[in-house]
Amino acid sequence: MLDYVTEDERRKNKKPATYQDVIDAPEHMVAEILDGELFLSPRPAPRHAYSTSILTSLLIPPLKGIPGQPGGWMILIEPELHRGSDVLVPDLAGWKRERMPRLPKEAFFPMAPDWVCEVLSPSTEKIDRTRKLRIYAREGVSHIWLINPVLRVLEVLRLEVGSWSPVDVHHDEETVRAEPFEDVEIKLSDLWVDTEATSNGREA
Repeated sequence: MLDYVTEDERRKNKKPATYQDVIDAPEHMVAEILDGELFLSPRPAPRHAYSTSILTSLLIPPLKGIPGQPGGWMILIEPELHRGSDVLVPDLAGWKRERMPRLPKEAFFPMAPDWVCEVLSPSTEKIDRTRKLRIYAREGVSHIWLINPVLRVLEVLRLEVGSWSPVDVHHDEETVRAEPFEDVEIKLSDLWVDTEATSNGREA
């Protein structure tokens, strides 16, 4: 007679994911370990990739500062963050240069960023808004931007006493100066682009 095993028991007995699981993940997937569980996400759809690329080009020139000296920011696309047993790959992350004046020697980033931007897609939004936000708060990331390129929305969140507080919601054609980059003026219309529908009518 077979013993019945509940879903909770399966999860309890499941071995935590390791970095080897990340290394062994298919190259066309983004691999992350969140709360001991491996998550595989498809590479960004065109609209998603476009918003990320344009935002990077708008932020780096006015914020980069002088390498090796305090002042300014270091902004990177898809850095691999290692925080305890968690491995996260945000779309964009930024460190104040006084905290990280130089890039680490490792192939990953052991220091939590000061700012993170997640560009939301249907396949990742739930994880971005739940598990990843909780981990970012735990690690003391001070600001999060959530961008939805389909709805054309930018949400700005600030960490206050360990919890996320909404600062503002910007959308469509607004011109904004959003925390923590109030010195940089961003035309949101630059981030949005009309793309052809994918073969199944949806974006990943």
